[in-house]
Amino acid sequence: MFAAMLDGTAVFIGLVFALAGFIKGVIGMGLPTISMGLLAIVMPPVEAAALLIIPSLVTNVWQMVGGPSLATIVRRLWPMMVAVCLGTWAGAGLMTGATARYGAALLGLALIIYSVIGLTNVRFSVSREREPVLGPLSGGITGLITAATGVFVIPAVPFLQAIGLEKEDLVQALGLSFTVSTLALAFNVSMAGALNLSIAGATIGALVMAGVGMWIGTALRQRLQPAVFRRWFFIGLALLGIYLAVRSLA
Repeated sequence: MFAAMLDGTAVFIGLVFALAGFIKGVIGMGLPTISMGLLAIVMPPVEAAALLIIPSLVTNVWQMVGGPSLATIVRRLWPMMVAVCLGTWAGAGLMTGATARYGAALLGLALIIYSVIGLTNVRFSVSREREPVLGPLSGGITGLITAATGVFVIPAVPFLQAIGLEKEDLVQALGLSFTVSTLALAFNVSMAGALNLSIAGATIGALVMAGVGMWIGTALRQRLQPAVFRRWFFIGLALLGIYLAVRSLA
C-alpha cells in the first residue's frame, strides 16, 4: 500500500506527526485529529488511520497510566467505553465501502464542530444521575464517528469535560477514551486489510516524529500562553475542516 510512496509524501507524513505530537505536548490532545485531518489531503482515510494506530496508542496509554485514579475512572466509565467499541465495530466498512468517498467530508465536518466548541468555550454539565444513559449514548456516537473518520473527539471529549472530573482525572479519562477508541479502530482497519507489515517502517517513523514533537511541545508548554495557542489551534483546525469538506464534495 505504501510501497510506491514518494519521498516528498514521506517527509510530509513525518512533519504531520511532528506537528500533531507538538500540539498534544502543549495542550494534551490533538494528535489523531491533526494527523487524520492533514493526512487525508494525500491519502485515503483508512490508510491515514493505519499510520495513526501505533503513535496514538503509545501516546494515549502513556497519558492514561500517568495518574493515580485509573481504576476508579474505569469503574465509572466502562459502560461508555463498551459503547465506544460497539459503535466503532458497527461502523466497520464506512472508510472503505460505498460511503468511503464521503469520509473526508465527514472528517472535515467533525473538525469544524470540534473547532466551534473549542473556540466558543461551550461548557456542558451532566449530572451523575444522567451518566448511565448519556455515557453509553455518547460512546456509541463517538464510535460511529471514529469508524467513519478516524477522529474520536466528538462527542466524547465534551461529555468527559461535562461530568465534573478533577483536572488530573480528566486527563486520565481522556487517555482511557482515546486508548479504547484507538484499539477499536485498529480492529476495523485490520479487517479492511490496511494494517499489515508493509507499513511498519512508516509507522515507526511516525511514532518517532510524534514523540519528538510531543517532547518539544511539553518542554515549551510553560513558555507559551495556552489560551492563545488553543485559539489559533482551533482556527487552523476549522480551516482544515472546511478545506476537506469542500474538496471532497466538489
